[in-house]
Amino acid sequence: MGMSVTISAATADDAEQILKLQYLCYQAEAELYGDYSIEPLTQSLDDLRAELSEGCVLVAWLGAEVVGSVRGVVDDKGTAAIAKLIVHPRMQRHGLGGRLLAAIEERLSEERAAKRYRLFTGHRSEGNLRLYRRYGYAQVGTEEVNRRLSLVTLEKDATATAYAASA
Repeated sequence: MGMSVTISAATADDAEQILKLQYLCYQAEAELYGDYSIEPLTQSLDDLRAELSEGCVLVAWLGAEVVGSVRGVVDDKGTAAIAKLIVHPRMQRHGLGGRLLAAIEERLSEERAAKRYRLFTGHRSEGNLRLYRRYGYAQVGTEEVNRRLSLVTLEKDATATAYAASA
């Protein structure tokens, strides 16, 4: 390819590309759980634009193409909720998900005083669970959403060091 991926703060101009990538990336999750009505597949462009204005949203660029994104917000107790970590299918398994996760953690800690990070994923999403554990997250709960889906909640302290990609 000859280009390197860069990560930056998302702007309102990025919303359509992020939403298209989100729709592409969540197809596999929907298939895994047999549910195509999950929120990432039904989110509107207006809702995404609201998230862009309220929280911290990062995008990964390969040239002029959005190939990854992640979002986060910090509550008044210092807990950062990290959500919708997505990487284009052709870019997966090359460390970009970990780079995005580390970047959002750093941004939320430095700019929004995050003390801990929390995220969730489906119980059958083994790749996601492996990534989060590799970056120091520990399971703190499981909630059954329906007979096909349980959400696994994972957390880590903001002072925990991120997994080094070279380790």
